[in-house]
Amino acid sequence: MDLAGPKLRTGPLKPGPRVVKVRPTRDALGRVTRPARIWFSSAQAPRRPPSPADASLEFRETFLKTIAVGDRLTFTDARQSQRVLNVAAVGTDGCWAESTRTCYFTSDVRVLAEREGAETGAEATVCGISPVDTAIPLARGDRLILTRELTPGRMAACDSVGRVLNPATIGCTSSQIFEDVRAGEAVWIDDGRIGGVIERTEPDRLHVRITHTRARGARLVADKGINLPDSTLHLPAMTDKDRKDVTFVADHADMVALSFVNTVDDVRALRELLTPLGERQPAIVLKIETKRGFENLPAMLLEAMKAPRCGVMIARGDLAVECGFERLAEVQEEILWICEATHVPVIWATQVLEPRQGRPAFAGGDYRRRHVPPRGVRHAEQGTLCDGSGPRAR
Repeated sequence: MDLAGPKLRTGPLKPGPRVVKVRPTRDALGRVTRPARIWFSSAQAPRRPPSPADASLEFRETFLKTIAVGDRLTFTDARQSQRVLNVAAVGTDGCWAESTRTCYFTSDVRVLAEREGAETGAEATVCGISPVDTAIPLARGDRLILTRELTPGRMAACDSVGRVLNPATIGCTSSQIFEDVRAGEAVWIDDGRIGGVIERTEPDRLHVRITHTRARGARLVADKGINLPDSTLHLPAMTDKDRKDVTFVADHADMVALSFVNTVDDVRALRELLTPLGERQPAIVLKIETKRGFENLPAMLLEAMKAPRCGVMIARGDLAVECGFERLAEVQEEILWICEATHVPVIWATQVLEPRQGRPAFAGGDYRRRHVPPRGVRHAEQGTLCDGSGPRAR
C-alpha cells in the first residue's frame, strides 16, 4: 500500500454550463450516416445505457411510462431551435430515441410526446444534467497565475481583439510552496505536459510564463500534479493522514511505500512509527520520484536498511519530470546500480510505455536495447523487479 504523501496538485475550476450536446454522424458532404442515439431513464432510479449511447438523459418516471415506440418527442432546444426525436425502442429500464439533427439539452428544456391519432401528449422537463467539465487552454508564451487560495480557477479574460486583460488563474493544493519557491525556477504540470518558469512571486500567488506545451497547445484541468524540480520544498513525506493510515497498512499489507521521500528524516519518521509494531511491521519501499530523493538515495537507503525488510521503487513518471526526460535513462540506471550494490530489491515502474512528444519514453532510444541490465533484473511491460543477489533480497 502507498502512503499518499503531500498532494501538490492544481485546484478546482469553475464548472461549465449544464448542457448536453447531441449530434448525428455525418459524411464529408454533411449527410447523416447514423442518427444520434439518446438513452432515457428514470430520474428516480437512473440506469446506465445497455449499449453505447451518444447521450443519457433523465425524466420523471411517470413521463417515461407514457412513451411508446413510434412516438415523436418535440421540443425547443437551448438555441431556440425546433427539434424532433423519434422513439426507437422501449424497455423496462428506459427507452431509446434518435435524432437526425444536432440538439442542445439544458435542464429547462421541455419535451412533448406526440402520438399519431392522439390529441394531446405527456410533457416533461429534462432532469439530472451535470455541469460540463471545463479546462484552461494554454499555449507557449501565455501567463498563468497559481494562487494560494483554492477558489475555482478561470480562463484568461480577453478584450474584443483577443488581447489578454486578466491571465488565467488556478489554485494549488499546498500553501507551503509559496514560501519556498523563487523567481526563475521551473514549474511542470500534468506529468510534464505543461511547463513554465516563475517570473514573479507574491505572498499569495505565483506568476508563471508558459514555455512548454504541445504544438497545438494544452488544456489544464483540475487535480493535475505540479512539480517544482528547482525548488527546495519544506514538505514532509508524511502528512497527518499518512500517520493515521500506517496502522491500517501494517494490519493489511506486506509493504508500505513512502511517496515523495526526499530526506533521511522522512525515512526515520516512518521507521519510528513501524518499529513498535515488531513482527507486524511491513517492508519499507522508498519511492524515488523527485530530484532530491535521487540525490539523497544513498543516505536514505542506509536508514531504510535498519528495518527488517526494505526496497526501492523508481517512479519514472514524476522522476522524469523532475530530472528531465533526457536524463531519465541515466538516473534510473544509477539507482539500479546502487540497489544492486546494497542487495536491496528495486521496482522499475510507472509510465514505461508512454510516449513523449512523439518520441519513445526513453530519450535517445530504448533503455532495454542500449543497456545490459544488472543481475537479477526482470523486465516487464509495466515494471521491472531487481531482486539483488544477497541473502537479504531472497
